Amino acid sequence: MNVAEAVASRRSIRAFTDRPVDLETLRRVLDRARWAPSGCNFQPWQATVLTGEPLRALQEKMLASQPQEPIEYSFSEPNGSPRHLARLQSLGAAMYGALGIERGDRQAREEQARDNVVSFGAPALLLCYFERFMGPPQWSDVGMWLQTIMLLLREEGLDSCPQEWMALYARLIKGHIGVPDESHILFCGLAIGYRQEDAVLNTFERERVPLDEQVRFVGFA
Repeated sequence: MNVAEAVASRRSIRAFTDRPVDLETLRRVLDRARWAPSGCNFQPWQATVLTGEPLRALQEKMLASQPQEPIEYSFSEPNGSPRHLARLQSLGAAMYGALGIERGDRQAREEQARDNVVSFGAPALLLCYFERFMGPPQWSDVGMWLQTIMLLLREEGLDSCPQEWMALYARLIKGHIGVPDESHILFCGLAIGYRQEDAVLNTFERERVPLDEQVRFVGFA
């Protein structure tokens, strides 16, 4: 698989099989991802990867708990921009439409959202965090590291789903994996596994903004 194929075939998978993920494969992916871009070579990213009983125990704790207040960080500011909110609504309409869930069926939507707790059945979960003194440039570095991981997973035939949703349970998660809350931010989870090929959650159509609406080319002949 070349890079273009990995980019095109990567998507947020929301229905995984129970096929285990090999430790050596994960080590190989994460070892290669160390070479992701990093401003000033700070390499701010840190992670813990769970599977098996430690993962199930964390999921049981989350299922028995309520989201924390306040959440670890806010990721919803773009909702105040009409054009960005429209993109969110378009994605929601496609996903819930594929599931046959009506827009007004709040209970069904909340139940579907709760599948985040079990990372959509993924057998492995990477939990990404970093020290609180890191600024916006380092957050960007962490995103580039995660994207590198996701593309390398595709090369290995694996799939993933980044879960900022985990910020709702950040303190609980950090307590479970032994990361100090006072010094570290939990950024996200990354569900890792093999996709259910025919699941509607993995096959519904998504939209992207046309290139010329996002990028200008200046000075080219």
